[in-house]
Amino acid sequence: MTDSTERVTFDVEGMTCASCALRIERILSRQDGVESAVVNFAGQEARATVAAGTEIAGLQAAIDRIGYAITPLAPGEERVTPVERYAEEVRFQRRNVLLAALFTAPLMILAMLVAKSDANRIAQLILATPVVFVFGAQFHRIAFKRLRGLDATMDTLISVGSLAAYFYSVWALFTGEPVFFETAGMIITLILLGRFFEARAKGQASQAIAKLAELGAKEARVIRNGEAEMVDPLELAPGDTVVVLPGEKVPVDGVITAGRSSVDESMLTGESIPVDHEVGDTVYGATVNQQGRLEIEVTHVGPNTALAQIVRLVEDAQATKAPVQRLADRVAGVFVPIVIAIAIVVFIGWLVGSGEISTAVRNSVAVLIIACPCALGLATPTAIMVGSGRGAELGVLFKGAEVFERARTIDTVVFDKTGTLTRGAMTLSDVDTTGDVDEFLRLVGSVEAASEHPIGKGVALGVEERDIDLVAVNEVEAVSGRGVVGRVEGTEVTVGKPKLMADRGLQISDRYLDSLDRFEREGKTAFLAGWDGEVRGVLAVADTVRPSSADTIATLHEAGTGTVMLTGDNRRTADAIAEQVGIAHVLAEVMPGDKSAEVQRLQGEGKIVGFVGDGINDAPALTQADLGMAVGTGTDVAIEAGDIVLMSGDPALAATALRLAKRTFGTIRQNLFWAFFYNTAAIPLAAAGLLNPMIAAAAMAFSSVSVVTNSLRLRRAE
Repeated sequence: MTDSTERVTFDVEGMTCASCALRIERILSRQDGVESAVVNFAGQEARATVAAGTEIAGLQAAIDRIGYAITPLAPGEERVTPVERYAEEVRFQRRNVLLAALFTAPLMILAMLVAKSDANRIAQLILATPVVFVFGAQFHRIAFKRLRGLDATMDTLISVGSLAAYFYSVWALFTGEPVFFETAGMIITLILLGRFFEARAKGQASQAIAKLAELGAKEARVIRNGEAEMVDPLELAPGDTVVVLPGEKVPVDGVITAGRSSVDESMLTGESIPVDHEVGDTVYGATVNQQGRLEIEVTHVGPNTALAQIVRLVEDAQATKAPVQRLADRVAGVFVPIVIAIAIVVFIGWLVGSGEISTAVRNSVAVLIIACPCALGLATPTAIMVGSGRGAELGVLFKGAEVFERARTIDTVVFDKTGTLTRGAMTLSDVDTTGDVDEFLRLVGSVEAASEHPIGKGVALGVEERDIDLVAVNEVEAVSGRGVVGRVEGTEVTVGKPKLMADRGLQISDRYLDSLDRFEREGKTAFLAGWDGEVRGVLAVADTVRPSSADTIATLHEAGTGTVMLTGDNRRTADAIAEQVGIAHVLAEVMPGDKSAEVQRLQGEGKIVGFVGDGINDAPALTQADLGMAVGTGTDVAIEAGDIVLMSGDPALAATALRLAKRTFGTIRQNLFWAFFYNTAAIPLAAAGLLNPMIAAAAMAFSSVSVVTNSLRLRRAE
């Protein structure tokens, strides 16, 4: 999308099957000013990219002419959610099917168990009429609208089939031929029952977004004029200060200005262990304060919060189409006219072959009913709805339906080391000194605390964690690439590499050189510290491996997926980390700008590469990879470079993402296979006279339910 275009979202009314969605999509795409359009049957919405200034009313008129209605949504406007829409449909279809069943039950008894007579046949007419024309009116109304636009959908098949059986029976009533009133009534009743179960199942499939939206806090305690008052979180603005007590939800994104606590961020990251936070840390809306009282300065509200961005990404994924769905769309677009033609041929064939119009009507009606392509239209979108929703619950966000299809081909996963396989934060791991350890750490930690280097901050934090008090430092000098020098209580303390020690005239014993070498062989960053003419000890810091890294790599290997570690660290450190996690293929000393070239080189070797990185420094590599998995938290949730966003730094989410994507695509293929197989196998049976129209109606109705139910199994995916 460019500055000269805009994206418009429409609510769509009147869609009942995949061919409806395809028809709207095709007509919408042909309108002047429309660059692209995608219609989501399961979500009952359309999204179009249009040129700036395009007349929306003209688009609505074009869709209205083919019997549907589209309503544009203003940016940020709340739309009726799929869950609410399906809940209303469930109530509507439940009422319809119950009332239809009240008439159909005695109709079936009269037709099958009571002796045939004129009174019996007239009673059947009376019972069948409201079923066909009142409770089944939705099918005839939509079929008539489509006929005006010279179009046909599954409702056309249901309408034509039930009306053919009804009107033939009316004719037969006066001519003495067998009547099929029970067939007409049962077709409508069974398909209404299928619609009821289908609406209920689709509502369950679309619950992910509703659950996410419900996670937000319902009220916020804001400080205004020195007093606390409860308000709706939507009334908050950046700069406001809110108070969150233990057990309460954080209402919006913000920065802690007072207090410290553990916060349950499982809704954001998928990790169940609470995260400790203190003044200066960022917290996110819908997370839960576990312990202390927090004062938070609001930074993001409404659509800019992390939760809102998660919901938006899930909605976008559910609104897009997987490439595999194009085949289903093409089939659905021509399927109904072909079926009607087949039904006509079957009618003529049986009429000529048997000479019995009743047999010809029964078999042609069976063809019309069994061929309804509703299951075909639900095969892909329902699986994507459930798969993307389950991903959000696990901390994995898929940014488009095509990702599910692409992920199944990945045979190599490249991990950026820092922040992915490791924690990305240096911590003090080892100390070797012949003197007083606490005094050594007090002097060294004070100098490091005065530096701006991340390693220095890691040392200072490690010293403070040992309950050693740091002191003020004077005359601090950072020596680029070598270390830092500072004066502590009159003593000049030098911390850094052997070269800096030599430059400052400090003597290094063999013991400390041996320790330095040993720590580096272990994959740690080691350096010396000294004063008064000699080195007094060695320290080492390490970017520790995440607890789940080794298991993640083992899981990928078991699945037949190769792994590669990519890092800018020196070879010795890189090999040590790789050995800990179980990766054999290591690319070390790679500059940030060269990471994408390494990914490209692997692709040149025939590998299909997934890349896991932090989404900022690794953006070129994420884009170059066949599948980019960006590690993002909070405001990084909308990282553009990746195809998948992993909501925490836990590398296990990469394996989860691939496993869920493959399982979702597998479900899509199962759904499409059974939808195709069902129609392909059943139409010849109906044409051959081996399928009663009532059985066909039941089979067609429950085929849609089975597809949605199969998709719902993804809700238990891990």
